[in-house]
Amino acid sequence: MWKLLDTGVASAEENMRLDAQLLEDLDPKGAALLHLYAWAQPSVTYGYFITPEKFLHMQRMQREGVFSAKRPTGGGIVFHVSDLAFSVLVPAQHSGFSENTLDNYRYVNEKVLKAVKNLLQENSMDLLPIDPIATGESCKSFCMAKPTIFDVMIQGKKIAGAAQRKRKQGFLHQGSISIALPDLSFLENVVRDPSTVEAMQLHTHTLLPRGYAKQQLEEMRYQLRQHIQKVFLQE
Repeated sequence: MWKLLDTGVASAEENMRLDAQLLEDLDPKGAALLHLYAWAQPSVTYGYFITPEKFLHMQRMQREGVFSAKRPTGGGIVFHVSDLAFSVLVPAQHSGFSENTLDNYRYVNEKVLKAVKNLLQENSMDLLPIDPIATGESCKSFCMAKPTIFDVMIQGKKIAGAAQRKRKQGFLHQGSISIALPDLSFLENVVRDPSTVEAMQLHTHTLLPRGYAKQQLEEMRYQLRQHIQKVFLQE
């Protein structure tokens, strides 16, 4: 069984704190949870073991009005400017839980794949079956600059990725679906390594073209949320 929790708009720090608390309080015998939320400001989150100052100009981000927060999961840096972010919590005794982290990643992303396919009516989508050849350290530290095994792919490019944390009571999966890339001039201003910006453009599939209107972004977010809810909550 699945339940929906929509906590609305909050800061990056509050959204991440809430996900960490939800994992801490997860009942191993309880229902799985789809957590939907939104950002009070343009934001960046980074994996638990990432040092963001190595890869981002933090003062420039502050001047751009972009807030940052550490995630309770691993993984790389994610820009929450033009994506749909969501979280999934699966208890240890749920049928979708595995002791193998990759199995858990595939389990959730198969549902994400189905939701995006249903929205786009696009058949040329699948999960990436193998890990690609390793790239430079900077690219490996940005979620949308390097596809990894079981990421959601369309036309050979990554549209959705995630990071997980597994505890004895279950696992937390924090996902992001790329609706559009952040503005190129913004990325070039705040990302230290220009090759990372190039990799993001090369490896990311976006649902909206450059020059999209804000209304288009909000409409696509809304539609994605509806399809995500339908797929996850139908169990």
